[in-house]
Amino acid sequence: MSRINKNVILALLTLTSSAFLLFQLYYYKHYLSAKNGAGLSKSRGSRIGFDSTQWRAVKKFIMLTSSQNVPVFLIDPLILELINKNSEQIKNTSYGTTSDCKFFCVPRDFTVFALQYHLWKNEEGWFQIAENMGFQCLKIQSKDPRLDGIDSLSGTEIPLHYICKLATHAIHLVVFHERSGNYLWHGHLRLKRHIDRKFVPFRKLQFGRYPGAFDRPDLQQVTIDGLEVHIPKDLVHFLEEIPHSRFIECRYKEARAFFQQYLDDNTVEAMAFRKSAKELLQLAAKTLKKLGVRFWLSSGTCLGWYRQCSIIPYSKDVDLGIFIQDYKADIIIAFQDAGLPLKHKFGKVEDSLELSFQGKDDVKLDIFFFYEETDHMWNGGTQAKTGKKFKYLFPKFTLCWTEFVDMKVHVPCETIEYIEANYGKTWKIPVKTWDWKHSPPNVQPNGIWPISEWDEVIQLY
Repeated sequence: MSRINKNVILALLTLTSSAFLLFQLYYYKHYLSAKNGAGLSKSRGSRIGFDSTQWRAVKKFIMLTSSQNVPVFLIDPLILELINKNSEQIKNTSYGTTSDCKFFCVPRDFTVFALQYHLWKNEEGWFQIAENMGFQCLKIQSKDPRLDGIDSLSGTEIPLHYICKLATHAIHLVVFHERSGNYLWHGHLRLKRHIDRKFVPFRKLQFGRYPGAFDRPDLQQVTIDGLEVHIPKDLVHFLEEIPHSRFIECRYKEARAFFQQYLDDNTVEAMAFRKSAKELLQLAAKTLKKLGVRFWLSSGTCLGWYRQCSIIPYSKDVDLGIFIQDYKADIIIAFQDAGLPLKHKFGKVEDSLELSFQGKDDVKLDIFFFYEETDHMWNGGTQAKTGKKFKYLFPKFTLCWTEFVDMKVHVPCETIEYIEANYGKTWKIPVKTWDWKHSPPNVQPNGIWPISEWDEVIQLY
């Protein structure tokens, strides 16, 4: 009987002690913490997500770049999208009141920053400092493509990408190089043989699958999840650029070989034409940019870029292409206001539209509008004397950036198919005699304009 009483008493004591402990915890949480700063506990000790691997990696990386004056800014598409959607909240949030990690703690393998290489003054040593801070870093570099074919310089390598891993999260630092057209360029991320393919999941990288080009962004400093970072001021524009940033380099090596076989024309007349054509192209690009109209190098201007990285001196004009869906009703007025009078207008918006403007020194600007069919694209031509219509067929293509005469401009990504459609397999050989009605292999008759429409579709000035 006494043994039973002892067990009962022991159980009661245990139960009483547990109840008292629970009461103490409840009292501390709801009363004492309220008096002694529960808000502080919430914002510091219990902040949601601030112990995540992603946030700690980003924090250390920002500490590194700040201490070493590395000019970086955030370009991670996922995070920039979130920032753009919550811009008002970010403006009204200070460091001390941030309670939840809503941006840098989003699950992902990488956080992407851009490095403005032309502003970097202290490259030496930061790599070692990063490793001392616990990062495992990988530097990817390659030859400067602009030096390709110059034997004395073609071996020069430039940094293209850095990948620094802390635990399971990696920082992808995309190196942006300044180009002469006042834009930023980054290179292709190619893995050399000695690089460990398992270092990070390279296939998930959002930058580096191909070279890219971006307008130089204005930056602003913001506080995100308690960390101060720089981001593009115009987030919408930068985010729109990302999926359309693919860049194609001029084929410098092939261009140098071309001029070894066919001597460059350096006569006074040829040099004067190149200068005038360059100024005309720059003026046309400026005018179309104001209108928000995409364009690309077409016909002989595209051939000159691809074949010899230069303007063909005997072409006597500048050729541009525009998708008909990008046509603006005030395009003619815009060019006239820019000092380029209309020389002729052929066709109409629904069919075979072509515009020609007169530049200085008798150099004209031809704009061809392209129409899309199910399996091909085409632009039209009109013979003024007879009203005959012509159609030039092209395989479907997309647009990429390139650099041409110190400008960032579009060209067809599928360049070789585009050029071969227009000039055939022998496009590498210069041809100075060219009949636009018969010479192109992709031209075909397209009927004749009714005489009743001639006043509308054939306008000469």
